[in-house]
Amino acid sequence: MIVCKFGGSSLANADQIKKVKQIIDMDDRRKYIVPSAPGKRFDSDIKVTDMLYAYYAAVQRGEDTEPLFGDICQRFLDIRDGLCIDTDIGAYLEKVKTDVLGGAGEDYTVSRGEYLNGILMADYLGYDFVDAAEVIFFNADGVYESEKTRTVMRGKFRHSDRAVVPGFYGSMPDGTIKTFSRGGSDITGAIVARAARADVYENWTDVSGFLMADPRIVDNPNVIKKITYRELRELSYMGATVLHEDAVFPVFKANIPINIKNTNDPDDEGTFIVPDIEENDADTITGIAGKKGFSVIAVEKANMNAELGFGRRILTALEKNAIRFEHMPSGIDTLGIVVADSEIENKQAGLLDDVYNLCQPDSLEVMGGLALIATVGRGMINHIGVAAKLFSALAKSDVNIRMIDQGSSEINIIVGVDEKDFENAIRAIYNAFCS
Repeated sequence: MIVCKFGGSSLANADQIKKVKQIIDMDDRRKYIVPSAPGKRFDSDIKVTDMLYAYYAAVQRGEDTEPLFGDICQRFLDIRDGLCIDTDIGAYLEKVKTDVLGGAGEDYTVSRGEYLNGILMADYLGYDFVDAAEVIFFNADGVYESEKTRTVMRGKFRHSDRAVVPGFYGSMPDGTIKTFSRGGSDITGAIVARAARADVYENWTDVSGFLMADPRIVDNPNVIKKITYRELRELSYMGATVLHEDAVFPVFKANIPINIKNTNDPDDEGTFIVPDIEENDADTITGIAGKKGFSVIAVEKANMNAELGFGRRILTALEKNAIRFEHMPSGIDTLGIVVADSEIENKQAGLLDDVYNLCQPDSLEVMGGLALIATVGRGMINHIGVAAKLFSALAKSDVNIRMIDQGSSEINIIVGVDEKDFENAIRAIYNAFCS
């Protein structure tokens, strides 16, 4: 049995939804469908979710919202009419308007794109409609409740052989709507796959799988045919964006493979994300990803290695200022804490004061302009000279390495480079291993 999640680009208009129906009809095992809100129909178009965010903000400012809400209504009316179904979508839209003007929150408002699209799709497919608010739950602190959700959703599916469950949202204990982070329909799809005990979770988008590098940086990068959950987690965290990084966990627990597929090219096999790959079958590297916007807090103190609790005091200073760190490379008398610039914004002075007071360093400096690049691959463990090949490629491209970090799992090597060298470094690494 297969659970399918379709992204916004796959559902942008009636013609795209007709393609989706053809895909679903091609395999009778595709029984549970998770739709996103309608995405862009063309490059300069606006996603429905963005329109809903703008609508909510305009309501809060007390502005005239009729034109904006009219545009939102038209998107759904066009889809309904293009599909030639008689769903009374106007009544649902009127209720959304009444609720938002009556004080419904932002999460409710922006989730209505998935909700309304789900209603239209259920009617068009002839499937049951299951409101995600009735089967996906958050506790009073806004934390997703995995086991309650699985139990209730599984019970619901016993009475619904084929259903559409809209993505992106669930409900709080008081019944109000709570959304996942942006792109959270991927998470909903994974939750549904786990509850339904799916054999495969298909995630349909507008690309033919997961690419080895960002195509905006590398020309025509290779498609990754097979990748493990752990490798995907590393690449997603470092900026690769085909799949929401939190979507891995529900299916990881249930050992359900994910298949990234292209709605516009359904015959392409795409990328399979699997629990594990035999090490002998693994490529040397699986993918390359990176992000800009990091700084290094460089701490130096003589005989640091002999001072008991020095690292703990550094971490205490970070915790006191509510700052998360990425990496902590160290030497005998030096320690570097890599943090995202967004983490230390408006907190830098307080953090430095606390580090001084707790650690009494000989020197303390914050160095910005750092980009991190992760080269990820299960095959690294069994191949000699991977690091040498990577560093040689960067040297030949005149890229200076400011930081090196390798996890204990040995499936990734992370380097820090100047932001100005970011794109050049990714191209150099890709060409070294893939040309």
